[in-house]
Amino acid sequence: MGRLRHRTSSGWTYFVTTKAWQSVSVFQVQATADLVVSKILEYRDKRNYLLHEFVLMPNHLHLILIPAESVSLEKAIQLIKGGSSHEIHGVRGNKMQIWQSGFHESRVTDWVDYRKKVDYVWFNPVAAKLVDQPQDWPYASASGEYQLDPIPQGLKPPLSESLNVGAKAPTPKGAKAQNTGPLTPELKLRPPEEHPALLKEHDRAPKEQPVPPKGQHA
Repeated sequence: MGRLRHRTSSGWTYFVTTKAWQSVSVFQVQATADLVVSKILEYRDKRNYLLHEFVLMPNHLHLILIPAESVSLEKAIQLIKGGSSHEIHGVRGNKMQIWQSGFHESRVTDWVDYRKKVDYVWFNPVAAKLVDQPQDWPYASASGEYQLDPIPQGLKPPLSESLNVGAKAPTPKGAKAQNTGPLTPELKLRPPEEHPALLKEHDRAPKEQPVPPKGQHA
């Protein structure tokens, strides 16, 4: 079987998935997971790619990134996998296989596609029942512990959605979706202010006397 060819182009945003060797849960060991995350961030800091989201699961890795103009997507993933393998081998003192060869990628085409893939990355640990909330998984961008690059310019949300771009938790089965209302409360109408001059005129006007009942005189 021939090697998988990747259709890539400079400046594109990619959603990438790559697996551990034979899908073994290599990254469930904290020290190993920490080394992989450190390499992801290191090559981002060296400007080999823009890093938008990532999640390292016990046996696979998801990334949303844009390779630098001088770096192919294949090279960017090779840096992460090769660099982390080298570090892990040094710590463990062996040459065991860490990563499955190759990777799968898909181009992120627009804001809706970007939002779906971000949600997928964020909720991967939740779907796997590893944590209850995305931010509780320490080896992911959803934790808020890592510096990321902003949303790509061409994938930014429409103005109507730009105030609410975070990933949302899916509604549990059998539960009703909550209507949270508008992002900003509606303005309440205020009674019109009375003009001082009109108040003075009102004060000077004689007050109307009540009409006495029949048979009584004022």
